[in-house]
Amino acid sequence: MTTLSSTTTIITASGSLRTVGDYRGSVLLIVNVASRCGFTSQYAILEQLQAKYGDRGLQVLGFPCNQFGGQEPGTNEQIAEFCSTTFGVSFPVFDKIEVNGAQRHPLYAELTTVADADSTSGDVGWNFEKFLVAPDGEVVARFRSATLPDAAEVVTALEQVLPH
Repeated sequence: MTTLSSTTTIITASGSLRTVGDYRGSVLLIVNVASRCGFTSQYAILEQLQAKYGDRGLQVLGFPCNQFGGQEPGTNEQIAEFCSTTFGVSFPVFDKIEVNGAQRHPLYAELTTVADADSTSGDVGWNFEKFLVAPDGEVVARFRSATLPDAAEVVTALEQVLPH
């Protein structure tokens, strides 16, 4: 199993430094997001999950990425505005990063070691790939882009790691 390093630095869309450790104790759903993707409507479902399970410890974290078809070309400010006005996103959306390749963010260097349900690990395949992280930092599941955030397998895995 992969446990995320608590010292990995992540930067908010507004430029504040955080670490993965700042979110220890929460269940994380980490998603690489894009504003001009066929899966962009998943923002609404992610926000619904945040609203439904936030009081139980869920924290959705969105990481914009422009590596797939140039579908996230905006600035951090434009992305945050789009998320807020179009989908009412209240969960944190971070600084735009790369999730694959030589400039892959250290967070995704860790996440991509985890296999999905088909036992496939490695590069992120497209926008809106989801990683579920338990409160202790262990990455417990990986869901590909076509799997909706409220799919039965995602909700089941989420409820297994949320405090009761």
